[in-house]
Amino acid sequence: MAARAVPSLRRAAADALALILPVHCAGCTTGGIGLCEPCRSALAPRVRRRPVAGFAAHAGLVFDGPRARTIRAFKEEGRTGLARPLAGALRAAAAAAVAECPPAAAPGGWTVVCVPASRAGLRRRGFRPVELLASRAGLHPARLLLAARATGDQRGLDREARRRNVAGSMRARGVHGRGILLVDDVITTGATLAEARRTLLAAGASLVAIAALAATPRRDESEGTPR
Repeated sequence: MAARAVPSLRRAAADALALILPVHCAGCTTGGIGLCEPCRSALAPRVRRRPVAGFAAHAGLVFDGPRARTIRAFKEEGRTGLARPLAGALRAAAAAAVAECPPAAAPGGWTVVCVPASRAGLRRRGFRPVELLASRAGLHPARLLLAARATGDQRGLDREARRRNVAGSMRARGVHGRGILLVDDVITTGATLAEARRTLLAAGASLVAIAALAATPRRDESEGTPR
């Protein structure tokens, strides 16, 4: 069997186990089901346009309540079967991000590029969450943005500390002259997206549109209440 088939088989097995042997709902911990209907409904896309470091990003969900718990279960508990119910929100955010750009922005079509998984995150999880989400959303990502160096854990860092942590942490290849749709999972301060965008533009990308699965709530956004 080709070595490259092994990760796909591993993901398929994990997806099957997540569906066959659900321990509790990822969103609300109801027993006996992987994702209950109310929590599944909470994942319906509600796209927000989010200003980030002087540019615009689009997010399909607010990262709060059952949405945040479901995303954490997907990323940190290895419940990869959740990528499918989450994918619709990312797909909607991607459509909104592209629609905001001038029609001639990407004459050759958009190239989808994901924020790369950190090396530590990949070792810990065994999969790339953003790439898996993008694939389930039908976005067909290309691995043209790569980690250039190790970074520290972003959790607990303020905006400036995050910016310093990710500065110079990525490198891009094969993006010159392309319109890039940059995809991430959760927008917090936007430091990682800003560095990814800078790296892509420095490598010659003609334009970078940005879509994310979710964004942390602002003061005018509360759990369960659209802005």
